[in-house]
Amino acid sequence: MKKLFALLLTCAAISSASAQDFQPFKWNLSLGYARPTGAGAGGGLLVSTEPKYGLNDQIDIGLRAEFALMAKAVTINGQQTSGELKGAGSYVLTGTYLLTTTNFRPYVGVGAGLYTVAGTSFTYDDGNQSTNTSDVAVEASRKLGLMGRVGFKAGHFNMGVEYNYVPSTKISLMTAQTIKSSNSYVGVKLGFDIGGGRL
Repeated sequence: MKKLFALLLTCAAISSASAQDFQPFKWNLSLGYARPTGAGAGGGLLVSTEPKYGLNDQIDIGLRAEFALMAKAVTINGQQTSGELKGAGSYVLTGTYLLTTTNFRPYVGVGAGLYTVAGTSFTYDDGNQSTNTSDVAVEASRKLGLMGRVGFKAGHFNMGVEYNYVPSTKISLMTAQTIKSSNSYVGVKLGFDIGGGRL
C-alpha cells in the first residue's frame, strides 16, 4: 500500500510539473530576410510579431503581423526586370504543430490572411523608346494569400523559413503589353518567444 501511495504521489508530481511547464500564451518577435520569387527580384529586411495561444503543448494558433521590404520581380511580355524597393505588410492567421515535447522542437505550420501588396514602378525600354516610370506603375493592392512554414524552437529561441504565396498582379498597357508583378516571397527568420513556459 505504501509503495502504491508513493507511486501515486510521484505521478501527481510529474503531472503537476508538466502542467506548470506548459503555458498557453506566448508572443513571438522575429527579424529576418525576405526574398521575392522571380528572376531579377531583390531581397530585403522583414520584421514580424505573432501572439500565439497553445491549444495544447504541441498545437499553437496565432496571428502574424509582418512587414517586408523588397524589390519585386516584374515580367513584361516575357522579359524580366525588377521594380523599386518597397514595403509590403500582412496579417495572417496561423496554425503551428510542434513535432516533439522536448527542449528542441521542430515544427511545421500553415496560415492564411490578408496581404497588402506594395506598388512599384520602373523604366522599360521596348527597343524603340523608353517608357516613363509613371506609365508603368503597378498600384498597391490587397490580396488574400497563403503561408507555409518549417523551423525549430530551442528553448525560447526560434528559427524558421516561411513561404508566402500571394497571387500576382497583372495589368495591361495601352501599348498592348502585359505586365505581371510577382507578389510571393520567402522569409527566413530568427526570433524568440516571450512566455510559453519553456526555458
